[in-house]
Amino acid sequence: MAFERACALEEVRTDQGLAVTLGRYEIVVARDGDEVFALENECSHAAVALSEGEVGDCQIECWLHGSMFDLRTGKPTNLPATEPVATFPIEVRGTDVYVDTETTLNGVTPS
Repeated sequence: MAFERACALEEVRTDQGLAVTLGRYEIVVARDGDEVFALENECSHAAVALSEGEVGDCQIECWLHGSMFDLRTGKPTNLPATEPVATFPIEVRGTDVYVDTETTLNGVTPS
C-alpha cells in the first residue's frame, strides 16, 4: 500500500466532503462522527463532484440529481445512480489523513 497525505483531519467537516487531488485522482474525504472515508470525487451517474454535496448518516449526496452514496462501500443508496464509486483505504496518523489510491476497498476502478 502506498499512502499519501491527503489533508489535515481538522479540514474535514462532518457535513460536507473535502476535495483533494492525489496523483491523477480526484478524491473526496468525508467524515461521519469519528470515522473518515475516502471516495472517488465523481458521481457515477452525472460525473459531477461529490464534494459539493452534503454528508450525513454515513452517506454523501450528489448535489445535481440527489443520488446518495454510502461512505463505507461507495454503493448508491438511491436513484438515479446505479453504479458505485471507488472507495479507498485511509489512515489517520495523528492529525493527518492519508489515502492509498493504488488500492480500492470495493473493487471499483476509479475513472
